Amino acid sequence: MRTSIRAAGAATLAATLLSTGCTSEGTDSGASRTTPVVDLGKVKLVSYNGCDDMLAGLRAATVRNVGPWGVGDPGIMYAREGDMAARGKSDAPEHSTTNVHEPGADEPDLVKTDGRRVITVNRGVLRVVDTSTKKVTGTLKLVDPEQAWAPADLLIHGDRALVLFSGGGIIPYGARVKRAVNAGPRYVLIDLSGEPRVIGSLTPAGSHVDARMVGSTVRIVVRSQPELNFPDLGAGLTDAERTRRNVAFVRKAPIGAWLPKFEMTDDKGVTTNGAIRCERVSHPAEYTGTSMLTVHTLDLARGIGGTDPIGVAADGDTVYATPTSLYVTSNPRWWWPRSIEPPMIDDAPKPPKDAPRVDPTPSEATATFTAPSPSEPSEPSEPSEPADEPAEVPPSGSPVDPAATATPTPAPPLNPSTSSPAPPKPAPKPIAPPEETEIHRFDITAPEAPRYVASGKVAGRLLNQYSLSEYEGHLRIATTTTVGQDSSSTVFILKADTLNPVGEVGGLGTGERIYSVRFIGPVGYVVTFREMDPLYTLDLSTPATPKKTGDLKITGYSAYLHPAGDGRLIGVGQEATRKGRALGTQVSLFDVTDPATPRRLSQMFQRNSGSEAEWNAHAFLYWPKTGTVVLPLNTWDGTWQTSGSALVLTVTDSAITTAGTIVHPKPKPRSSKSRPVPFDPSIRRSIVIGDELWTASDLGFKVSALKDLADRAWIPFS
Repeated sequence: MRTSIRAAGAATLAATLLSTGCTSEGTDSGASRTTPVVDLGKVKLVSYNGCDDMLAGLRAATVRNVGPWGVGDPGIMYAREGDMAARGKSDAPEHSTTNVHEPGADEPDLVKTDGRRVITVNRGVLRVVDTSTKKVTGTLKLVDPEQAWAPADLLIHGDRALVLFSGGGIIPYGARVKRAVNAGPRYVLIDLSGEPRVIGSLTPAGSHVDARMVGSTVRIVVRSQPELNFPDLGAGLTDAERTRRNVAFVRKAPIGAWLPKFEMTDDKGVTTNGAIRCERVSHPAEYTGTSMLTVHTLDLARGIGGTDPIGVAADGDTVYATPTSLYVTSNPRWWWPRSIEPPMIDDAPKPPKDAPRVDPTPSEATATFTAPSPSEPSEPSEPSEPADEPAEVPPSGSPVDPAATATPTPAPPLNPSTSSPAPPKPAPKPIAPPEETEIHRFDITAPEAPRYVASGKVAGRLLNQYSLSEYEGHLRIATTTTVGQDSSSTVFILKADTLNPVGEVGGLGTGERIYSVRFIGPVGYVVTFREMDPLYTLDLSTPATPKKTGDLKITGYSAYLHPAGDGRLIGVGQEATRKGRALGTQVSLFDVTDPATPRRLSQMFQRNSGSEAEWNAHAFLYWPKTGTVVLPLNTWDGTWQTSGSALVLTVTDSAITTAGTIVHPKPKPRSSKSRPVPFDPSIRRSIVIGDELWTASDLGFKVSALKDLADRAWIPFS
């Protein structure tokens, strides 16, 4: 989920830098498997035959998940929460766009540009900046200052902008009362042809998962839970009696408790309330009845209206899309707490003399390193460790492990048929649900609502959308399966039209988990990590018999991989000691020309630092024309004091060099009354327009010369 990753990632970077890990190294084999095979059964979506059929099925499924405290334990009780052509490109300077996974499937982000103007939404205000005059030409306040914290992203088509507020309870600027449906996210359509103005909005009940845009058509995925406000049963009842009464309550709940609701406002300000139709909802063969996915369709060129959403009685947390397919995946264990890895052992034995070669790493705070040629022997060296560990965790800038931010799992429901309390017994140890990922595919070729195609299931859990890739009629998906302290990763290949399994290659990173994945044509790259970083290269050209072709073991890890031309791959992540303790940001250039022998050609290492690009690909900029790489960088001195900048690198065919850094002015002190949420001078995004580099923060845009980073303009946000 992008929102939770962004929020949690900014808060835990130093924790990652100070974390430790310990495992024994072994030889990985594509044919080995250290985790048990999971019987995945068959998955298929079936449409309901109407509201009566839907209500009966949802009641029965939900009842199986009801316990003495409702659905879940006391801490998880549920409650309500005319076609316009795009502007011509002939007069627009050459420019970069949002770094997206698949060309043609745009993703929401903080900043968008068409080359002639830059549009951003920041602290609840939309701004339009003219790129030639460097002036703000339009502003639109969308929420009250007290809600400036609300996370928001943008999608742009021609003179239409869709602002996606993913936080709950957003109230439009100037609104006097809350409307009936206001607990979920809010999507606001803006007309940019003159002074920006609101021309419609969609407010669904639930939580935002993600969105994708193909052409002018946006598909928005929302997750909702049933409105089951269980009665207060008071004290003095046994758990069995509580369960019995809660089951009776669910059996009488109306269909409206499950049907996702939404509110739409048109360009005239007329608001209508709606709910998904029963015949538009499908369900897998097995489902819990406690979650619903809704896909809304909006055509920005036509305005708000006529979304006719479709629904699936399932959960979902990751969205991946191509111009023709939309995939939503769910993992029943995404909220299950992972076991804590053993602490680092300082007197761990040294690796054997015949261990795989480890690339050397820098020992200075900041360095640019180029590996010697194969004919020049060199001894591996380990990054020097600071004598004293920081006493506190810095406040921002961290890659995030989705499992580390998990919420507790609901307790298993008691037997609803129990009529009398049983003798006291020791509380049973909760049994984790199967660690498997369910995949649903929808056809989005046509501009109307998606059409369901197929569903499938694979063992393990995926990291993010980059763990998925559709290529030549097949879906590749990389997952990690963990049983206790034992884990390994697998790449599965499924037929895209049926999602039936075709082939797999497993045994990747025994005892480790996936930190990044990138599929490029018929080749796959997987990075796993716990103490060392094996970069695996995979040959996926024959779907039925994929195979591991090579691996490179180095200290640290790459959390994001980006193609950089033929035979080159850029990795952004953390350098680490041989014992797995992260030290700071590293950017690596890999030579993957020969899949059997991948090499690291060059490395940039910045101690005590982290980058948002490690967990959010939108923060990464690569401009191939000049070989320019830009990424946000947060650094600290071992205290709570941090500083944010944009690190600018130059990447050639054989080396990475530092071109410089860009910083924004510090904010002026303001009273707490006039500034409910502190301004953050940290740079979040960067874009290239012509021969200029634009960087964005909470404070404004800074324009620099792309060639030498000389200052050209500062555009403050008033």
